[in-house]
Amino acid sequence: MTRPRSLNRFARHARWTGVLATLFSTLLAADHIPLPQADGSTLVLDTPAQRVITLAPHLAELAWAAGAGDTLVGTVAWSDFPEPVKQLPEIGDAFRFDLERILALRPNLVLGWASGNPAPALAGIEELGLPVWRVEIRTPRDIAAVMEALGKATGNTESADAAADDFRARLADLTARYAGRKPVSYFYQVAEQPLYTLTGKHLVSQALALCGGVNIFADLGDIAPQVSAEAVIAADPAVMFAGRFEGSGEPLAHWREWPRLQAVSHDALLYLPADEINRATPRMLDAVGQACKLLDDFRADKPPTGKGR
Repeated sequence: MTRPRSLNRFARHARWTGVLATLFSTLLAADHIPLPQADGSTLVLDTPAQRVITLAPHLAELAWAAGAGDTLVGTVAWSDFPEPVKQLPEIGDAFRFDLERILALRPNLVLGWASGNPAPALAGIEELGLPVWRVEIRTPRDIAAVMEALGKATGNTESADAAADDFRARLADLTARYAGRKPVSYFYQVAEQPLYTLTGKHLVSQALALCGGVNIFADLGDIAPQVSAEAVIAADPAVMFAGRFEGSGEPLAHWREWPRLQAVSHDALLYLPADEINRATPRMLDAVGQACKLLDDFRADKPPTGKGR
């Protein structure tokens, strides 16, 4: 039985309407930007963010590294790299925010530090109707992934992808260069009084593991626990690390009171540039490379020379 011409025209029209509807919905979806939250959920932006506030120094630096520096309109205290970041308005520090100042800057995206910013403070920003992207970097590889996501979030995919590729190449080179090195036990001092350290889950510990560093407190529960001097002495690490700002004192000097410690007897109290090692940004690899070289010097029983010691 032959269908009437009018029915054929209707069928063709319906097919084209379906095709156009699919195409239109795809184009609309392309504008939607999914951003992975630290808790596993997803924040979706309708359009790329053009006015961004960062709530931690490393997030401002990451945004700049990803080519999104021109989208930043505000940040927090101690955000000081690269140089232009120092000129941005401050809305508080990493723990307390001036909500009125945030509103005045009219952001359409706020980058939060999931494990560093207080959860109620982030919720307070969301109550203003502002999207908060909670970022957490747990491994060195995450640094590249976050830069790529920042590129998508701000419409700077080309520069962000290039920065991420460069970081992955440097990370791969570092990993290959120090693969198979003899393990060296270490203690990483975050603060002297009270005495704080890092566990194996921390980004710094994972980075130092690339060149054979073994954290004596790797298996403790908290990511940055308080420990006792007695526990450090009992573990007797081969070397000790601490971050140090240029021109500051020697935060590990107090350990010289225990000369029988391996690290003290070997003169292996080692310092890394504080900003580089403690911030989850591409510059972290510079400090990790320095740590790997210091560990190699220790293995070779070289005298304690160089800026790091």
